[in-house]
Amino acid sequence: MASAQGPGVPRDRASWTRGVIHYGKWVTAGATVGLTVLGANEHRRSARAWDRLLAICQANSADCMTGSDGRYVNATAEYHYQLALYYDRRANRRLLGGQLSLLATAAMFIADLRHEKNGPENIPFAPLEVTASPAGDGARVGLRFTF
Repeated sequence: MASAQGPGVPRDRASWTRGVIHYGKWVTAGATVGLTVLGANEHRRSARAWDRLLAICQANSADCMTGSDGRYVNATAEYHYQLALYYDRRANRRLLGGQLSLLATAAMFIADLRHEKNGPENIPFAPLEVTASPAGDGARVGLRFTF
């Protein structure tokens, strides 16, 4: 009985995982950048809300009194405090996601190295090549980046 494989279906699992690793590392690298940018944006929003709360407190210290439940008595001060906490939590989650994506990216780059004898084709820089040769009364040193 013939194998039920059509065009575009990988013949073995190794070729399928090789493609996922080879191209997935760029997806996770993009996720790292994207989540880090989003985290920085949320942090700026949190800082703005906190600065507004500080401005309220500096203008009138009575507006920063807290009740028995720990909340600000002034509704505007409480709003800015809760807003700062909200954006801070969002920033933390996005930055943590960016760090996890970075770890996944590094793991995929390392895993991709084992598929090719001379390393993968899509790493932009080959190792640095340094040459030295005698010239006259000194030496000639050369650096070469191949990419």
